[in-house]
Amino acid sequence: MTQVLDLAGIGAGPFNLAVAALLHEQPLQSRFFEARPEFAWHPGLMLPGALLQTSYLKDLVTPVDPTNPHSFLNYLVSHQRFYDFMNAEQAAISRQEFADYLAWVAGRLPNLAMNSPVEQVEDMGDHFRLQVNGESVRARNLCVAGGKQPYIPDCCKPLLSDHCFHALGIAHRDLDLRGRRVAVIGGGQTGAEIVQNLLNDHWGRAEKVLWISRRSNYLPLDETPFTNDWFTPDYVDHFRQLPAARRAQIVAEQKLASDGISPSTLKALYQQFYRIRHLDNDANRVALLPNRELQSLVHSSGYGLTLRNAFNDDLEYHRADVVILCTGLEESLPDCMNELRRRLHRDEAGRLLLNGAFSARLDAANGRRIYLLNVGRHSHGISEPQLSLSAWRAACVVNDLTGKAVYETRQADNFMRWATDGAPQAAVA
Repeated sequence: MTQVLDLAGIGAGPFNLAVAALLHEQPLQSRFFEARPEFAWHPGLMLPGALLQTSYLKDLVTPVDPTNPHSFLNYLVSHQRFYDFMNAEQAAISRQEFADYLAWVAGRLPNLAMNSPVEQVEDMGDHFRLQVNGESVRARNLCVAGGKQPYIPDCCKPLLSDHCFHALGIAHRDLDLRGRRVAVIGGGQTGAEIVQNLLNDHWGRAEKVLWISRRSNYLPLDETPFTNDWFTPDYVDHFRQLPAARRAQIVAEQKLASDGISPSTLKALYQQFYRIRHLDNDANRVALLPNRELQSLVHSSGYGLTLRNAFNDDLEYHRADVVILCTGLEESLPDCMNELRRRLHRDEAGRLLLNGAFSARLDAANGRRIYLLNVGRHSHGISEPQLSLSAWRAACVVNDLTGKAVYETRQADNFMRWATDGAPQAAVA
């Protein structure tokens, strides 16, 4: 390949799709490479009733480019369902519909190459060389969509099997849970949706469902107006100015702004529990176990779980036939970046250093950029791995790549004063 791309994208999840969609009218040569033969957004978690926890207006493009043809509203109009959608007055849309929207965008982008795994990335000094399906592709800059890998507790790793597994691919599993005791470990949205489907007999009628969470209760996602101000460009700008230790402290404090259970899901679950206990007289079918941390897992004629109850500091022992881990995901860079990984600058804690436009610091970069998306929670705050600022994040990349303000990424004066204005003043008596 003689042509040198201005930008090569590795991976085509929602974050890189947003960049590709915003580049559609720019005079740049870009190509986004995806290993999968066709687009799919978390298909393994596409369970019945799964809802999006983000407004449909926070799509790939609308917040920075509302007239872009790849908007969710244009998707609705193109599918002749705009009026039906509005009349449905949904508080939250289904993940199924948003996934279909993403696939629709992917199918329209001429700069997206499916079934094209990037096997290796090499630094050639003035450009990067990518090995894609055995062919060489040259690019001045890279945009890497950092993937997520299932987080598996250490005590579970030796026991992973068809009966002890992470929830990430559960929709693709051929499960028969009739008469089984099922332990669901994790008190977030995924755990809630799996418990909901278990009690709806989606995989057959389980004999017993244990729902185990480290949290003090099954806590709601905080999506109130002032909390949503943490998902704005103005807040991210202020957050980035803080010392690393303070940023880490804040992110931990804000957990339920991005990792709680949708209130509608909690209400539906509570109503299910009420029916099971009081109308079906089947109180033993569900055990709700908040404030518990998994200490150990052993396998012998089923699974033995040792839990520490943080409420009273006691140890508990439970039995299960199936263990489903809803323990979240952890950040990772694709294997093709292994050669460059060691040259990326990190802080004292080993976290990647990213600038405001999500560009990593690379030894001997010579003006070239490597944009890393979905790996900057520590540097850009809780919104970084979320869909909420996908369009804004992509606009930052495009503006930085082109060297001009193609898209408006600033925000008018915010209601909130995050930082102190000017020098400290003495208090007035």
